[in-house]
Formats: sequence, C-alpha cells, structure tokens
Amino acid sequence: MTENNLEVQERKSFLEFKKSAKFRDLRDVDVEYQKLRLEKVILVGVWSRGNETKDEKEESLDELSLLAETAGAWVLGRVLVHRSLPDKKYYIGKGKLEDLERLCFQQKADTVIFDQSLSPSQRIAIENYLQIKVIDRTALILDIFALHAKSKEGKAQVELAQLNYLLPRLRGWGQSMSRQAGGQVGSSASGMGSRGPGETQLELDRRALTKRISHLKKQLVKMEKDRITKRKGRENRRVLSASIVGYTNSGKSSLLRALTGYTPLIQDALFATVDTTTKRFRKYGDFSFTISDTVGFISALPTSLIEAFRSTLEECANSKILVHIVDASSKSIDKNISVVNQILAETRSEDKRGEIILHSKYRQTGSREILVFNKIDLLDAETLNFLKMKYPEAAFISVKDNIGIKELKTVIFEEFLAMTQSIY
Repeated sequence: MTENNLEVQERKSFLEFKKSAKFRDLRDVDVEYQKLRLEKVILVGVWSRGNETKDEKEESLDELSLLAETAGAWVLGRVLVHRSLPDKKYYIGKGKLEDLERLCFQQKADTVIFDQSLSPSQRIAIENYLQIKVIDRTALILDIFALHAKSKEGKAQVELAQLNYLLPRLRGWGQSMSRQAGGQVGSSASGMGSRGPGETQLELDRRALTKRISHLKKQLVKMEKDRITKRKGRENRRVLSASIVGYTNSGKSSLLRALTGYTPLIQDALFATVDTTTKRFRKYGDFSFTISDTVGFISALPTSLIEAFRSTLEECANSKILVHIVDASSKSIDKNISVVNQILAETRSEDKRGEIILHSKYRQTGSREILVFNKIDLLDAETLNFLKMKYPEAAFISVKDNIGIKELKTVIFEEFLAMTQSIY
C-alpha cells in the first residue's frame, strides 16, 4: 500500500471514529487516535489598532502555528483580519468569512483555528457556514495538555479544564442532543404523541458532565491535602525548594537536567512538560535543597486551565526561590516575562499568599527571583550586550553549550545558604 493510500485510509478511519464519538474532539478522542491526526488547518487572527499592533498579532499567529503543529496538525495558511470590534455572529464578519470559505476549499482544509476565544454561538455559526470543524485557541491548548499529561493528577487537572470548557458548548456538539425521549413511548418509531416528559439528551449530557466535574474536584482536593502533608514533612526535615518557571519552550526541562543530572522528557515543542517534577539540587548540613520543573506559561492561557492547575502552581507559591527562565532568542522577551508575572500574580492574589516575588518592581520580602536568559548561543554579540545592559542582575546561560551553568548553580546555592543562616 502506497504512503498516500495509507494516509487516506487512516484519515477515513479517524473521521469515522469522530462521527461515532459522543463529543467530537475534546474528551472521546484518545491518545491513540490523536497521534494519527492528519488535520489540515487554516489559522485566523483578528487585530485592532487599539489593542495590539499588526506585528504583534503576526507573532501571535506564529505561536498559534507552533501550537497546531505540536497537536499534530498541518498548517496550510493563515488569515489576518482587521476589525475594530468582533462581529457578534461570525466574529470576522460575513464578507471575510466568505473569503475564508474559498481559502478552505482551495487548500482542502478540514479545520479552522481562531487565535481568539469564540463564544459557543459564534463557533456554531462559523462551523455551520464553513461546514468544517472550527476550534479556538483555548480548545487547542487543552488538546495539547491532554496529549502531554502523564501523572494521575495532571490528567485529572486537564480533564477538569476540558469539561469546564465543554459544558457551555454542549448544544452544538451533535444533533442527538436536541432530541427528547419520554419513558417507554419515547422511541423514534412511536410516532406523534410519543414525546413524554423525558429529558433532552443535552440535559442528560450536561448532568453527566456536571457529575464528573464534581468528582474531579473532590479528587484534586484530596490530592492537595496529601501534598500539603508532604510539604509539612519536608519543612520539618528542613527541605528548601526552588521552582523553575517561564514561558513555554524556554528550556525549563533542559535546565532541570543541567542543574540536577536528572533526564526528563525534552522536546523542542510547546508544553512538552505538563506535570511537575521535583529533584534534589544539593544537601548542606541539616538542609536539603530541591528544585522543581513546572508547567510552562503562554499568552492567553485559558482561565479554566489556570484554575485546574492551581495545585501545580502552588509548587511555585511555596518555593523560596523562583528561577525565571527566558528564551533570549525570542522576539517577545518583555511580553513573555510579563505573561509569566501576570499568571503568578493572579494565582497569588487569589490564594492570598504573598510569599513569592514577581519581577523587580513587584518584589516582596521572604523569597527571591533569579532571572535567567537561556539560548544565548543563538544571539549575536550586540544583542547579548544589550540584554546584559537592560537586565544587569540576570544570569545568561546556554544549556545546549553548557555556558554559565556552573555560575548559575553557585548563585542558587548562595541564595539557599543565605536562607539557612536566617533560619538559624
């Protein structure tokens, strides 16, 4: 069988599976089928002069393209639309939607991904018009997290976020959800007068999802209690912790390997790491020092995902040191730093902890942030010198070429050492 015929056969099998699935893309498509995904996608972004520049939106679409490729899609093209305000029904307006329809037909695309979050009614309207699947940035990120979550807690967190996203969008996920069935006479063959006081399939599905959400929340609460108990045990054993935080694909897992010798999964992909990994950094007297690799952040991270991963983010909230790693080769360094700071601030303000610092202007007492610029091997001398002048207190490293790692280890150890002296 030729490669093209094999692709067609796999594609038909996948589409048949999706048709038979109760929920088309978020819950019932397991990892085996997601690995076979051969979707061909068109990206759509909307920008207005009041919110962001055209170049910033292009960068956002570049990031969306990487997200789509991480999910296994083939990006065929992109559409950038300028609007002062989104259209209430079609988001980009009917005229632009007609252009998008022609592009999808020409490129034989089967999925359209919007860079912005769509309301349930907008998604349904656009999908009905284009007659192909439509998802938004939030659904795409959730899909990637579902692929990469490995631990029991990570899977529960992702599923909770998925179900919270899916719950208000149930109405458009299948025609069967609008059909009623009333008791013994509620069959489709019973004819007129057979519609008893039964529940709609939509109501049954909503009840099932609500019950599952409640169950997952209870599971996560129990896991949180277990984690608090373990944390108190570490404190009693005089274990001080640091956490590596940063924008996705900035090199967090690679840095954990360089600092501890641990060999985690390392991929040049967005959200390759979802679960928290903690390893020993060093031991000094009665104290042990640990360092954790946490989930990466990204702009427009879904609120439901932040809520679901709150327990994971608590690892940051209880760390004495934050190693904030930044991709020095990124075109959006300041934006990436701001996104990480904002998400940490939202987590901390809701938890009312106030123990972690953000960046210099947000700095609080009781903890320490070490700003680290990675991938300096990709910079020219002029750019590197500019960053060093702009961030004089930061560390500059290249995990790939083992540049600055020894010095960074010394900085982290000295910070830990200062904390042990304050405890005594």
